[in-house]
Amino acid sequence: MDRLLRLFHTVRFLHWRQVWFRLYYRVRPLRVVSATSAAPRRQDLSLVPCPWGIRATEDGRHFTFLGETGRVDTAEDWNAPRFSKLWLYNLHYFNDLNAPDSEHWRDLDGALLDRWIDENPPARGNGWEPYTLSLRMVNLVKWLTRQPRIEPRWLASLATQARALMRQIEWPILANHLYANGKALVFVGAYLSGREADRWLRQGLAILDREIPEQFLPDGGHFERSPMYHDALLWDLCDLVNLAGGADLPALASRRDGWLAALDRGLAWSAGLRHPDGDIAFFNDAAFGVAPTLAALRDYRAALGKVSAAPAGQGAARHYTDSGYAAIDLGPGNRALLDIAPVGPDYQPGHAHADTLSFELSLFGQRALVNSGTSQYGDGEERLRQRGTAAHNTVTVDGQDSSQVWSGFRVARRARPIVEAFLVDGERVRVTASHDGYRRLPGDNVHRRTWHLAPGRLRVEDAVSGRFGEAVARFYLHPDAHPRLEGDGVQVDLAGGSMRVRCEGAVSVTLEPASWHPAFGRTVPNQCIVAAFSGATTLVTDITWQDEAERRPH
Repeated sequence: MDRLLRLFHTVRFLHWRQVWFRLYYRVRPLRVVSATSAAPRRQDLSLVPCPWGIRATEDGRHFTFLGETGRVDTAEDWNAPRFSKLWLYNLHYFNDLNAPDSEHWRDLDGALLDRWIDENPPARGNGWEPYTLSLRMVNLVKWLTRQPRIEPRWLASLATQARALMRQIEWPILANHLYANGKALVFVGAYLSGREADRWLRQGLAILDREIPEQFLPDGGHFERSPMYHDALLWDLCDLVNLAGGADLPALASRRDGWLAALDRGLAWSAGLRHPDGDIAFFNDAAFGVAPTLAALRDYRAALGKVSAAPAGQGAARHYTDSGYAAIDLGPGNRALLDIAPVGPDYQPGHAHADTLSFELSLFGQRALVNSGTSQYGDGEERLRQRGTAAHNTVTVDGQDSSQVWSGFRVARRARPIVEAFLVDGERVRVTASHDGYRRLPGDNVHRRTWHLAPGRLRVEDAVSGRFGEAVARFYLHPDAHPRLEGDGVQVDLAGGSMRVRCEGAVSVTLEPASWHPAFGRTVPNQCIVAAFSGATTLVTDITWQDEAERRPH
């Protein structure tokens, strides 16, 4: 019964297209007719060079993705079960074609492309799934525009890949996958010519016309609420603006200004919701090294033309009301980032974590309190644990998750946050929010959290209404922090200063070993402050800090 209820509360949020096309694709076999000759090119595209990333192979045999190196020698190795699904996806993306210094590797990349064509016949394996098709097709178009000599079989394969994508557009998934499909069809439709290419271009533009306004919210944030995917999709917007400026096609030119506006709003959001170290926060699926850096995004944007003046900030307290995050500056190098956001779009919360009302804190320019991050995808227990509430700086009630995350990318009943107050008084800020994710429990519980923020101090008040056995608040410390139990709290030594954490109203306060996952394939030991409370008690966690100068005796 529990499984049926979980399934019901998962599928009831789906868009009708997701249900219809999932059934349609199951009964319709995927048949792809290979191009028998080179597809004609429409024109030579004049694209701004946009290298980014780290090269994965230097010999065409050994590849390194997600911190793991594997050897690909045979046709079977392109889909070998010894590799994770995500590792194989990266193998088929062909990101190396547009990595820095790719011209130096032109011969190797051309030979590897020939090998891929020979060893990956149409519609078989990971390389012919719609998402991998989409990323590889864009990489191919950008690479082909720079080649002094183009093999006819490369163009024929590109056309065959576009045909395969058209027959399996990701209507069952929507969100960022559909956006990637639309972008790929626009790129190939702009590069090749003929009736088929015209149809690819029209289909791709129809997708983007709908998805860009829906996915990029008015405050600039992406609607899946993952800072990592937000930056990856900003790179896609840069690519589209680049194409619109270099294709000499009215259908693209007429959309360029709208794409630029979405890009500039998204860049402002990305810049505002970062730690002082310049990198992303770990809300929902997020890890370092997957998406382009802010510096890379800004360089790409600058190369596309005149950059308008940055929008005026909101002072020391920035509330992104549409996407649901907040950034509070607490003095130089000190910043709190708050998650008061929905877990994602109702019909596609696949990259959501049960992290509602969590937060991260940087002090003295370094991370101090961190959510646990993302080191893997898939359906395993570790993936589920990393998505769970207990892996984040928020509160569990009776050991349950605030949103029912399950499998690798599923969510059943999900927490709905309400921002009850966002008050700014000079350097002092008070934010109160609650969520109903625990109302499904017997106690009909609601978690309410209030942050009181000021230079040198952050007080967090947690209250849970209704009957429950035990609630637990967790505060994960960055691996470079050095904590110790001392008196009535936890003393934490940090680079540049110290932090003290006191929990009033707790039944117990312990310091427990934990793990941080800053990148795919990486696990770094850290420690977690665990405060348990029960009954009608409000847990008050008082966090104060001093920099090195303040700690020295006068």
